[in-house]
Amino acid sequence: MVMNQDQIKTALLAIEDAPLDFTLVFSGKKSKKVNGLYKPESREIVIHNRNFSDDNLLLYTALHEYAHHLHACSRGGRLSARSHTTEFWAILHKLLEKAETKGVYKNVFADSPELNELTKIIRQKFLQENGGLVKDLGMHLLKAHELCIAIGGRFEDYIDRILRIPRNSAQIAMKIYQYNLNTSVGAENMRFLAGIRNEEERMTAEASLLKGKSPDTVKTESKRRTLGIPTPEEEPKIRLEKEKSRLEQTIASLSKRLTEVERELEHIGGSGD
Repeated sequence: MVMNQDQIKTALLAIEDAPLDFTLVFSGKKSKKVNGLYKPESREIVIHNRNFSDDNLLLYTALHEYAHHLHACSRGGRLSARSHTTEFWAILHKLLEKAETKGVYKNVFADSPELNELTKIIRQKFLQENGGLVKDLGMHLLKAHELCIAIGGRFEDYIDRILRIPRNSAQIAMKIYQYNLNTSVGAENMRFLAGIRNEEERMTAEASLLKGKSPDTVKTESKRRTLGIPTPEEEPKIRLEKEKSRLEQTIASLSKRLTEVERELEHIGGSGD
């Protein structure tokens, strides 16, 4: 091993600073169960360094545990019982992208011609073709819907007893066709996109997937935009402007209430003998 625990922590902070301090220690042990762990109570990252003979794999584990720490920071220093949430994976994937950009972590997938060729086959032959099949299914289901109406039959009954497929699956397939979703993202991602009602948000999420962002990252970003939650990457000025607006509204509301209280006090004071 070339990197020690202090160098690993320095590398993590160089990739992304943490709102709360943390410690990182090597256990000096080998574990068959896990490569590392994060203790939110003490904000401690423990890495079983004897599990590794390669710095890049060690860094991946360090980034994984650091993502838990950043996730905890965003939740006031606490984590729920289910730690590997969509939000967590989004944090980790962004960390990995930053680490690759800074040259701290190496994207080994890009260096294998055999794996790259296999990736093309998987994307084109399976993901894209499967997405196309689901989209075509949606088109044919819409035609079946029209025919059911024409003959006086219930489309739901046709789905339930003739095709024998879940109604929700049929509805999603039809939306996939109606929204004209890009089959390149694959059937599973198309199902996620079909669940987004707002067209602008749906197109934004689809564009992010086509640019290569992970599904967890896209889902988290979409949820944040929908709820109006600022991302960690937002400029401090933007966050402060939003806080300023909220404070101004609070002050205006309190000022209005103060005026009402003063009037009530004047009324009470003037009503005595």
